Amino acid sequence: MSDMTVKDFAVKVGREVPRLLEQMKEAGLPHKAEGDAVSEADKKRLLDYLTKSHGGESDAGAKNRVTLTRKTKSRIRSGDRGKSIEVSVRKKRTYVKREEEPAEKPKAEDTGPRQLVGDMADSQAERAAREAEEAKAAKANAEAAKAEEAAKAVAAEPEPEIPVPELETTAEPAAPEVNAPPKEPRGDTRRAPKKAGAKAKKGRHERDDDDREERRRGGKKAKRAERRGTRRGGREGGGKHGFQKPTQPIVREVSIPESISVAELADKMSIKANEVIKAMFNMGAAVTINQTIDQDTAVIVVEEMGHKPKLVKDDALETEVLESISYEGEEITRSPVVTVMGHVDHGKTSLLDYVRRAKVATGEAGGITQHIGAYHVEDDHGGVTFLDTPGHAAFTAMRARGAKATDVVILVVAADDGVMPQTIEAIEHSKAAGVPMVVAVNKIDKAGADPDRVKNELSQHGVISEEWGGDTQFVHVSAKSGEGIEDLLESIQLVSEVLELKAVPEAPGKGVVVESRLDKGRGPVATVLVQNGTLKKGDIVLAGLHHGRVRALTNELGKQVDEVGPSMPVEIQGLDGTPDAGDDFMVLEDEKKAREIANFRQGKYREVRLARQQKAKLENMFSQMGKEEVAKVNIVLKADVQGSLEAIKSALEELSTEEVEVAVVSSGVGGITGTDANLALASEAIVVGFNVRADAAAREIIEREGLDLRYYSVIYQLIDEVKQAMSGMLAPEWKEEIVGVAEVRDVFRAPKIGAVAGCMVVEGSVHRNKKIRVLRDNVVIYEGELESLRRFKDDVNEVRNGMECGIGVKNYNDVQAGDKIEVFDQVKVERTL
Repeated sequence: MSDMTVKDFAVKVGREVPRLLEQMKEAGLPHKAEGDAVSEADKKRLLDYLTKSHGGESDAGAKNRVTLTRKTKSRIRSGDRGKSIEVSVRKKRTYVKREEEPAEKPKAEDTGPRQLVGDMADSQAERAAREAEEAKAAKANAEAAKAEEAAKAVAAEPEPEIPVPELETTAEPAAPEVNAPPKEPRGDTRRAPKKAGAKAKKGRHERDDDDREERRRGGKKAKRAERRGTRRGGREGGGKHGFQKPTQPIVREVSIPESISVAELADKMSIKANEVIKAMFNMGAAVTINQTIDQDTAVIVVEEMGHKPKLVKDDALETEVLESISYEGEEITRSPVVTVMGHVDHGKTSLLDYVRRAKVATGEAGGITQHIGAYHVEDDHGGVTFLDTPGHAAFTAMRARGAKATDVVILVVAADDGVMPQTIEAIEHSKAAGVPMVVAVNKIDKAGADPDRVKNELSQHGVISEEWGGDTQFVHVSAKSGEGIEDLLESIQLVSEVLELKAVPEAPGKGVVVESRLDKGRGPVATVLVQNGTLKKGDIVLAGLHHGRVRALTNELGKQVDEVGPSMPVEIQGLDGTPDAGDDFMVLEDEKKAREIANFRQGKYREVRLARQQKAKLENMFSQMGKEEVAKVNIVLKADVQGSLEAIKSALEELSTEEVEVAVVSSGVGGITGTDANLALASEAIVVGFNVRADAAAREIIEREGLDLRYYSVIYQLIDEVKQAMSGMLAPEWKEEIVGVAEVRDVFRAPKIGAVAGCMVVEGSVHRNKKIRVLRDNVVIYEGELESLRRFKDDVNEVRNGMECGIGVKNYNDVQAGDKIEVFDQVKVERTL
C-alpha cells in the first residue's frame, strides 16, 4: 500500500490539517506540510505518542483508560464594589475501568487551594450529569402521560378503534460504569487562604443560582411546547400532523337564487372571488366583486368551476302565502269594468260626463284628462265601472294598464275626424289584452260627420262592424245631446253577459291599483279596483312593493264606506308608500308576512335595477370609447299622481338622441321639497313640477342657488320646452359657403416671393384671411391659405368681382395658367330636434 499524504490522513481521521501537523510535531515527526507523505511507521509513532499523552502506557492499558481535558470559565465577585473577575480552570482527568471496585476508597490528600478548585469543577460535572438524567426522565414522563390521555380519549369512542402506539417510558440504558479516582474530601480547607475560599464559595453559589434559573426556563419551554401540541390537535406521539390533503376535488352543491353577487357566489363555492372573476372574464363577461349577476349566468359559472348548481326561488314565502289564500265560494254576477280609449279631443271625457251627470272636463287643465279616473255608474242593468284613460301619445303605458284591468273597451272615434294615431294604439292595446271592443262613433250631430268613413278606416285595422259581417258593435252617439247613450250601455251589458263575469264576495279582496298619489293631509292614497272578493276597512293590504292596514275607504263620490265589493273602485289610505299604477293588490291575514313579502319585493327590485344599470354600463363601456361625451339634460320631476309621473318620464326619455340625452335623475309623487332642490343643485338639473308646487324650504334653496324651476299643467308645453332646451345643447353644424373664385391668367416668378399668380376675379370676392382651394380642370389639387393678395403694388384684404389681382398661395408653387382659386368660408348652422 502506498503512503498517503498528511491531508489524506487528516481527512481519514477527521482532524484539521493544522492540528494534525501540530500533534505530529509534538510526537517528533518531521512533517511540516499537508503534502508530506505519511508512512505506517509514522502513524504508529503518532498513535503511541497520543496514547501516552492520555495516560496510557500500552495498548492494553489504553483500552481501559480514558483521559479527558476540561476547561471551565466562571466569574467571581470580589469586594463590596461589585467587581467580578474571570476564573479559568484547566483540569486533566483520567478514568480507568477496573474489574473489581476497591473495598475501601483511599483517603485523599489535602492539596490546599488547588484541590478546592478541582472539587468545584467536580461538583459542576456531577450537576450537569444529574440534570441530563432528570431532563430525560421528565421527557419520558411527559410522553407517557400524553399517551395515556390519548388512550383514554380513544377508549371513550366506540367506533372506530385507533391503536395507540406504545411509547418508551424508561430512560435510556446507562453507559458502562467508569470508575473515577476517589474524590478527596472537600471539608478540610485549613491550609487554604481564607480570602480565596470565600471567593470560591461565592462563585459556587452564583453558579448554582444560574443552574436553577436555566432549569426553570427549560421547564417552561417544555410546558409551552406541550400546550402547543395539545391545541393544534391531530398530532400523534410521532409528531405527525393528523390532517391530510384531499386527493380528489370537492364537488359542492351550490344554492343559486334568482340574483346573487359575485362575492356571495364565490363564498358558496368556498373559493376566492378572484377565481370567479377570472373564470367569467375568460367566458367573455367582465364583472366586479360586488356586481350582481342573474341566475342563469351563475349556473354557467358554477358548472364551469366543477360544482353542481341548485336553483332556489327567492319568492318561496310569497308563493306559499299567496297559494294559501282561498277564493272559493258562492259566485255572483258582477258589474263589467269598462275602459274608454281614443284619440285626443275625440270626446271620451265628455261621453263619461254625460253618463255620470258630472262635469269632469271643466276641472281638467286645458280640457285634457291627465290621469286615469275610475267611476262607477248605476243604471237599470246593475251598474258599470268606467276607467277613463288619456288619449295623448305620452300615456301609451297608462292605456295598456287600463286595457289589462278591464272587461270591455269602448273605442271613441270622432265622426268628423276619423282614425288617428292614438286610435290605432288603443286598438293594439285592446287586442293585446284580449278584451272585446265596442266602438262609439261620437260627434254624429256635428257638421261634417261621416260615420261610414270611420267604419272604412277601422276595417283597415281589423275592426269590422257587425253590419259588415264582423264581431264589433258600432254605436252612434253624441256626448253633447246624449243621443245613443242608452244604446251604448245596452251594448256593454250585452257583451258582459256573453263574458259571464263572476266573483266571490265572501273571499278576501284582490284587484289592481288604478292610481296612487301622495296627499299632503292623508299621506299615500291609492285608487284601487276590486276585481274579486270584498275589501273591508281594517284589512291588511299588500300592493306591489308596499303594504299597510286600510284606515279609510272613500268611494268615487267622496263618501266614507266600510267595505267595497267586486268591480268597485275605491280610494284606500294606510299604505306605507305609493304603489305603481297597474300593481296587483290583495288582502292578507298576517301583517308580519305582508311586511316580509313587501321587504323582499323591494330588495329584489333594487337588485334587479342595480344589475340592469351595471350591465348597461359594462355593455356601453367599449362602445363609448373614442366618442365625445354625450350632452345631458338632467331633470328632477315631481307630479301629482303616479300615472302622470310615469307617462311624463317615459315621454321625456324618448326625446333622447345620440348627442343629447334626457336623464330624469329623480322622480316622485308629491310636492317639491328641499331634498329635491338639493338633489337638483348637486346634479345640475332642472326642477319640473307637474300640478305640484315647491314648499318654503325648496323655494328658499331654489332662489338662493338660482336653480331653474318650471311648473306645468299640460304635458304638451312640458315636452316642447324640453325639446327647445335640448336643441340648444346640440352641436352646431358647419356648412361651407363659396365666397369667390379667381381665374389664373398668368404666373410670374419673383426671386424673393416665389410664384405669383396673376388672376381675374370671376365670381364673388377674394379675401386674404379666408381659406382657398386650387382647382385644375375642376378637380381640387391643393387646399390651404393665401400668402399674399395684391392690387398692383398695394397689399389689399379684398378684391371684388371683375378686378385683377396678384395672388401668392402659401406653401404651394405649382400654380399654372388656367387654374382656378376658390375662396370659401365655414358658416355655423344651429340645429334643432
